[in-house]
Amino acid sequence: MLVLHNMQVSGNCYKVRLAARQLEIPLLLNEYPFGSGKTRMPEFLAKNPNGRVPLLELENGGFVAESGAILFYLAEGTALMPDGKLARAQALQWMFFEQYDHEPFIAVARRWLHSESKQALAAKQHLIPEWHAKGNAALGVMEKHLSKHDWFAGNQYSIADISLYGYTHAADEGGFELSDYPAVCTWLKRVAAQRGHVALSESW
Repeated sequence: MLVLHNMQVSGNCYKVRLAARQLEIPLLLNEYPFGSGKTRMPEFLAKNPNGRVPLLELENGGFVAESGAILFYLAEGTALMPDGKLARAQALQWMFFEQYDHEPFIAVARRWLHSESKQALAAKQHLIPEWHAKGNAALGVMEKHLSKHDWFAGNQYSIADISLYGYTHAADEGGFELSDYPAVCTWLKRVAAQRGHVALSESW
């Protein structure tokens, strides 16, 4: 069985759990609690020198790191992989956008404003306006696309949507006003209505 080295509160790990559940792929979860330091232990670093989860451990002993790469691996040959060369490239386009223009601000704001202590947050307080400005810019890009399209790659729900859903649906925990983005909110409801959908907090 595939093993997912997982942190329950992580949106990146949630993306993998969501895709696996929708594809009916069994996973054994190995939990790394937030703040535990377990991903910096030699045993884990031998698996992923970058010291981060999610990490997918394959039956043959191999590993796939990074949420986007894991989604691509799981979705190969399934309905979550867009049809056609262009649509697959569009999926990667949006997944790269999520990791470079979306996650570094929306996920980071969520972490520090929702999960860290007030004492720890004090050292990052000066960064909050930048997180919100750049995170809102990313939400604005999504809003513009979703005002004309139901999904992010081709005309179907795919790993591109899962990639962006992971942190967008919890963006309010980082101080973002999702109600300012009606097309995004409608898309969030479409994703939540997909067969096999599970909540971030739901245990496996």
